[in-house]
Amino acid sequence: MTLILRSAILNDVGLVRTNNEDSALAGERLVAVADGMGGLPAGEVASEIVIRILDELIPPETPDEGENALRAVVQTANQRIRAAIDADPAREGMGTTLTAALLAEDILVVAQVGDSRCYLLREGSLHQLTKDDTFVQALVDQGALTPAAARQHPQRALVTRAVQGVDAPPTVARYTVLPNDRLLLCSDGLSDYVDDATIATTIFTYGDRQQCTEQLVKLAHQAGAPDNVTVVVSDVTEV
Repeated sequence: MTLILRSAILNDVGLVRTNNEDSALAGERLVAVADGMGGLPAGEVASEIVIRILDELIPPETPDEGENALRAVVQTANQRIRAAIDADPAREGMGTTLTAALLAEDILVVAQVGDSRCYLLREGSLHQLTKDDTFVQALVDQGALTPAAARQHPQRALVTRAVQGVDAPPTVARYTVLPNDRLLLCSDGLSDYVDDATIATTIFTYGDRQQCTEQLVKLAHQAGAPDNVTVVVSDVTEV
């Protein structure tokens, strides 16, 4: 059985910001979202660097090779971001989140730094495959904050890890996927403002991938869309 990803991608500036610091990639076996930080133009430079490296990657065939490849991508991205900062000190502090999912055989290798998310929808049930690298998630893990309170916390967007020119290896995990599984990768411009129940209903209801991305962005707009919004919807397909 050979599996590939059929994807749709939508990258939206949102309703408040004038520049878009998100970047994304959607291939047959590799999808990714990167959410830049550090302000114009540094954030978009950082996210473009990491997505460009991924775009040049020939996806490996085995999960072990896939995991090694994604770790190497993050290492190379940190090196290039560091070089970009050294070339222009005004970019100091720039960085990007990264959530990338690579399909090798029937295994999805997910690498993450930051708070862009990867979800899996299987038979109508939504599962969050990544855990946010954020201040509020640390409070939730400590029992000092409930998940519901975390969604309203004024510092919910404060990330504790990013790809920003220092050694920050990704969190890597593997998941077995099946034909008809659906993946959602998104920046926090969606997940911070649209709750998981609504996300689940949307990606279950809209079978057409492009319509699904458009509806998700519409929901973010209805919530005010103060941030850039990027979504990648991918269906695991047998060929």
